[in-house]
Amino acid sequence: MVNNQRAINALFAALADPTRRRILMRLREGELTVSALASPFRISLPAISRHLRILEQARLIRRRRRGRLHLIRARRAGLEQVQRWLTHLAAGWRFSFDALDKLLEEDQEKGGDHDRGSNKDQ
Repeated sequence: MVNNQRAINALFAALADPTRRRILMRLREGELTVSALASPFRISLPAISRHLRILEQARLIRRRRRGRLHLIRARRAGLEQVQRWLTHLAAGWRFSFDALDKLLEEDQEKGGDHDRGSNKDQ
């Protein structure tokens, strides 16, 4: 499980924005320059840079410079951290649902019938 709540909050805040999710989808193709990354969006380069900064702070992307070019690449480790957190959360749900299933099965074996209510003559 991820122990750092700030990191998880930053990850989910970064992923909450549709533009940032689209940026990450574009980065599946591999490393892109900021200009190439920004080309399909109808927002300014400074706005794209702000989105990239948020993704970078959340450790979802990595930026490197080659001369004047800024090259952006997705960081798989950031998404794996989200996946680990969700897996841990889902494990707790599975335990709760398994316990509920067991209680319902035990109730049915005892002859419990909650759907009919107390008026069995009807």
